[in-house]
Amino acid sequence: MGSERVEAGDWYDGALVDLEEARTALASGRNNWAAFAAHQAVEKALKSAYIVLKRRLPPETNDLTRLLSELELPLPESLRVGVSELTPYYTVSRYPNAGLERPWEGIERSTAEKFVELAEEVVKKVGEVLGFGEVGGTRSR
Repeated sequence: MGSERVEAGDWYDGALVDLEEARTALASGRNNWAAFAAHQAVEKALKSAYIVLKRRLPPETNDLTRLLSELELPLPESLRVGVSELTPYYTVSRYPNAGLERPWEGIERSTAEKFVELAEEVVKKVGEVLGFGEVGGTRSR
């Protein structure tokens, strides 16, 4: 499983980078971008878990709910619900009229904060399950 572990690690490192982008966007008041980056962080963490746990490449989907449903991850129900709530923000946070006319104005800070915190928790939990260590920056190879 050596090469699979390396690929899973790359996906996980991508999740860490996106998590940092989410924090930066939130600090800059770009709530829509913070929500999108949070989605990306969770997606990459789940795809990393998929590679390790399923021993194959993840499906080409942005549907976090689908990814999570195909994994046996020990996540609390509150995180599962949060992942379900975050899923539509892949589109809603970026495109006018995909849910909000102007997502860069319509997504509240509290919503973005909730999603960034959710992403931090999910990425951390996936890292623990996979043995990738602490959230805080990319891992060294």
